[in-house]
Amino acid sequence: MTQEFDLSASLARGVESRSGAWGFIQGFAAHWADALENGDGWAEADLMAAEERLGIRLPAALREAYLLFGRRRDLTSNHDVLLGPAELYMDDSNQALVFRHENQGAASWGILLDSLQEDDPAVFMRADLADKSAERWEQWLERLSLCFVEIVLSESLQADEELCDFLDPDDTSIELLEENALRLPFPAYPIGEEEHAIRWFLGQDVLLRDDDGMAVLARGRTAEDLDRVRDLIPGDWLNDYR
Repeated sequence: MTQEFDLSASLARGVESRSGAWGFIQGFAAHWADALENGDGWAEADLMAAEERLGIRLPAALREAYLLFGRRRDLTSNHDVLLGPAELYMDDSNQALVFRHENQGAASWGILLDSLQEDDPAVFMRADLADKSAERWEQWLERLSLCFVEIVLSESLQADEELCDFLDPDDTSIELLEENALRLPFPAYPIGEEEHAIRWFLGQDVLLRDDDGMAVLARGRTAEDLDRVRDLIPGDWLNDYR
């Protein structure tokens, strides 16, 4: 089954174009979760109602994502939350259309209002700070379709505890990760943080994310796959009860 979906090659195509991003998400859902079906997306009427309420036209990439898989919370909202069409809103500074929240409200993701006319605009992130005057919309990813690929990958790491785990790594952990897994072709992000970037890897049927050496998150296609990567990268894995 793994050979039917080449995650790395499909991801490379997903990085290249908007249509490639949707193709990657369809393939990933079919082989790492449940295949997309009719009804997994919001209806056109839901999007039109949001546009009428907000007085804007939603970017093509946002419309396409919502229509294809916007109701699939297992792909979009295991940890952080993708807002539904009726929940979309302009931020309090009227700079961005907000479409995603961090699960404890510590950050939001949005599209700057002056780029809404673009088909696949850049995505920005704003941290929720005690000093509100210091809050800024910072660059996250250069295209919204890329952001949706990242959402689906990241939310897959927060699925069933039996398949997912978290490691507080040391230098050896990162070395072992780089030795035992393939670096995936996803661009460094957040934008401008190339030296301290989030990186994606693929082991043997295990998806891994390195958060600049501060954390390693893993998702196996099976519990046995996850156990294998724990053995390859020893450490204090949060959910390893063996």
